[in-house]
Amino acid sequence: MSGIREATSAVDGSGKRFAVAASRFHETIVDRLVEGAVACLVEHGVDRGDVEVVRVPGAWELPLALDELAASGGWDGLVALGAVVRGETPHFDYVCAEASRGIARVSAERRLPVGFGLLTCDTVEQAEARAGGVAGDKGREAALAALEMAELAKRLRVGGAR
Repeated sequence: MSGIREATSAVDGSGKRFAVAASRFHETIVDRLVEGAVACLVEHGVDRGDVEVVRVPGAWELPLALDELAASGGWDGLVALGAVVRGETPHFDYVCAEASRGIARVSAERRLPVGFGLLTCDTVEQAEARAGGVAGDKGREAALAALEMAELAKRLRVGGAR
C-alpha cells in the first residue's frame, strides 16, 4: 500500500519484564508450554530474572492471577498458559469460554499485552501436540505475541505508529 505507513513492531525484550500465569491442571503439558514461553522471552533479550512464573490451580483461575499481576504494575506484558481437555460434560465449554473471556478482559481493561496460550483441545494427545509437539509450541507463540505487542503498545502510546 504505497504511501501508507504501516505499524510493525520489533521483537526485542531487552529491558522488559514479563509474568507468566500458568495453570497446574494438566501440569506436564503446561510445564512444556512454560518452558517454551520462558525460552522465547530469554531468546529475545528478556533477562531471566525479569520473568516471573505464577502458578494457579486451573484455567478458570488464570484471569484473576493476570488481573492481580496487571494491577501490581511493572510488567511490559503477561502470558497466560493452560490446558483444558474436553470431557463428558459441558464443563469444558464453560471453562474455555469464561477463561478466554477473562484473559481478553484483562488485556483490554488493563491496557497490557497478554499472550494467549490456553489450549482448548478435545484430547490429551492434541494438547501434547501443541505443547512443543508436532503441532507447534503454543507457549512460545503466546510469549512471542506478548513481546511483539509490548513493543507495539509502547510505540503507539508515545506518538503513533512511526
